[in-house]
Amino acid sequence: MYIEQLYTNCLAEAAYWIESNGEAAVIDPIRETEPYLQKAAERGVKIKYVFETHFHADFVSGHIDLAKATGASIVFGPEAYTGYAVHNAADGEEFKIGHLTLRVLHTPGHTPESSCFLLLDEKGKEHAVFTGDTLFVGDVGRPDLLDGKMTKEELASLLFDSLNTKLKPLADEVIVYPAHGPGSACGKNIGKETWSTIGQQKHTNYAMLETNREQFIAVVTDGLAAPPPYFFKDAQINKHGYENINSVLDRNVKPLTALEVKNRIEHGALVLDTRTADEFEKGFVPGAINIGLDGTYAVWVGSLVNINAELVIIAPAGREREAILRLARVGYENVAGYLEGGIAAWTAAALPADTIASVDPAEFTAEFNHTHPRVVDVRRPGEFEGGHIEDAENICLSKFSSPEAIETLRAAQPFMLHCAGGYRSMIAASILKANGISQFTNVRKGWAALRNEPLPLVMAETV
Repeated sequence: MYIEQLYTNCLAEAAYWIESNGEAAVIDPIRETEPYLQKAAERGVKIKYVFETHFHADFVSGHIDLAKATGASIVFGPEAYTGYAVHNAADGEEFKIGHLTLRVLHTPGHTPESSCFLLLDEKGKEHAVFTGDTLFVGDVGRPDLLDGKMTKEELASLLFDSLNTKLKPLADEVIVYPAHGPGSACGKNIGKETWSTIGQQKHTNYAMLETNREQFIAVVTDGLAAPPPYFFKDAQINKHGYENINSVLDRNVKPLTALEVKNRIEHGALVLDTRTADEFEKGFVPGAINIGLDGTYAVWVGSLVNINAELVIIAPAGREREAILRLARVGYENVAGYLEGGIAAWTAAALPADTIASVDPAEFTAEFNHTHPRVVDVRRPGEFEGGHIEDAENICLSKFSSPEAIETLRAAQPFMLHCAGGYRSMIAASILKANGISQFTNVRKGWAALRNEPLPLVMAETV
């Protein structure tokens, strides 16, 4: 028996490779097929099945292309109605992978078709359960993604039954392999680990601890931020099918001159600059949005950028294809191309550039203690509640796609802006600049450094 978690940090997503006696199965693959085809060739095995836990809303799965490339069967659980050929497994149906067995557990709640896959080892003992978005470490899948077809309360009630009848009865030592880790918007507050056990979750996960249906529904549906708008588009893509990833890349990975980029901007294209925050602040195409490749790039693109917008990419040299591929993973395929030669080509063409005013933590501290400026903290509410600068205002980065939030910040000028480490505050800064807001200063290194400065802080009480 061989099991490998294939984790994609950009998506906070885990696919899984299961192998026995020359046969393999892949659970919830990302869009490109190369990692799985290469692994199969290296290990000398045949991919027999591609299992999908549900119609993913946060990324485009590679199940269709992978099945075509290998001849594998695509397997969903019950109630998964697709626009392409799949095997809809019955609840409890079993599949053989070499000497292993994978049993389908229909666990509606996150979505009606959501299913978990219970792995039985060579001796028939329960070894691990692949829980998709039904159960995460410290959390459960959000029940509000059906866009009015079912209420979040109805789905939460189904989730209560799924946890109590399908997952809680499993042995404590059964390993839990979820589809997502921290940073994913598929849960409210997913824990930092990417795997756990049933026993640990029964003792620490708030949703697994709750035994009253009404209280469970209340706690699971409370505090849900609005899902990123692209979620509904991606779920439909996964349900009905998509264009081959290689065709998308052949069309989108196209070099553009600075003048061609200027022309695309004049016709409504958005420049997505994927360089680091430190590079971006020194000079960028006016109106560009900075979402760095070396972070949760795809998650923030999906949260802040319209999926139908035409995009032009600026990327670190040699990483242009990567930037465009990672967009395609979340269904962003309207890419005109990338600026060949990067920002240097733009300035060499004598085109105007913009900058962001930033300060280091020590400079911020001196300014704060002298003038007590307005401070905007763009971390998540849970992070903010754990500790923040006294009198700081919390406006989570995910709200920066809202015109209301932008107008609130326009009226708040001047102010100083920070996040946890500098990545998110530069995204926020670029959005502010693109909206004509310039009377602010970004703080490098964020809360990680500010908490150690001589500043008035509000810290959560520890028990």
